[in-house]
Amino acid sequence: MNKQTSPFSPGLVSGFLGVVVFSASLPATKLALSGFDPHFLTFARASLAGLLSLVIVLALRQSLPHMSQLMSLAIVSACGIIGFPFLTAQALNYISSAQSLVFTALLPLTTAIFGVILGESHPKPAFWIFSVLGSVCVAGFALFKGGFGVMTGNLYMLVAVIICGYGYAEGARLSRKMGGWQVISWALALTLPLSLSLAFMCAPHNWSHIPLKAYGGLFYVGFFSMWIGFFLWYRGLSKGGIASIGQLQLLQPFMGLSISALVLHEVISPIMVVVSLAVVGCVAGARHFSKSS
Repeated sequence: MNKQTSPFSPGLVSGFLGVVVFSASLPATKLALSGFDPHFLTFARASLAGLLSLVIVLALRQSLPHMSQLMSLAIVSACGIIGFPFLTAQALNYISSAQSLVFTALLPLTTAIFGVILGESHPKPAFWIFSVLGSVCVAGFALFKGGFGVMTGNLYMLVAVIICGYGYAEGARLSRKMGGWQVISWALALTLPLSLSLAFMCAPHNWSHIPLKAYGGLFYVGFFSMWIGFFLWYRGLSKGGIASIGQLQLLQPFMGLSISALVLHEVISPIMVVVSLAVVGCVAGARHFSKSS
């Protein structure tokens, strides 16, 4: 059975689990921001994941990346480890978790576009139609929720999803040579000296006022969002294809809104359910046409 069309293919299952992990990232970031500023949060989460990654690659005696792979690892680090977390943390200072989550549904489109640019995928024209339709659904939902009321936060999120899509596509390409968990582990480990030193520089002066929920948010984004989620996601992209598996990201904002309702007590409106169903239909249609012409 074709690995891209099987409903329970390894790539699809791994990619879906990665999306589930990522869906809680923005609500967890919002919690962490209740006690930490965006600069410290960005570098602290990278440091926690970097320390874990260093222990793993040393314990498993992984060989060092080749010189030819360092540029790709640098791109993954700049986009996924530093850029996206920092920009989303900045955005959440201006907009709600719910509003920021709808922008994440643009990730499949940016990931697929960069996949085509990098020569990794050549989907059929209908793929782009369903991708754009799904993104339009999300954009309309953002406008309905007052999405463009605070332009600063929206611009941060827009830039974040663009660079994250590039990082995903580059990481997926590299994971076919190194393996998914090796890509994110080495990217985090090689970034550790910078992230750790900057985390110390940006550390709070007074830790006594930081609420427990902020530590919980930091723990989640440090270990789950920055390592476990990437491990599952890159494995899914490498096995199932960038264009095909990337469409699962359209489900992320609606999973995240459900998590926000539980954790941040946000109300799920009927329109969210309607748009969710429309987006699921776009995911199914895009996956059907994701194979090359």
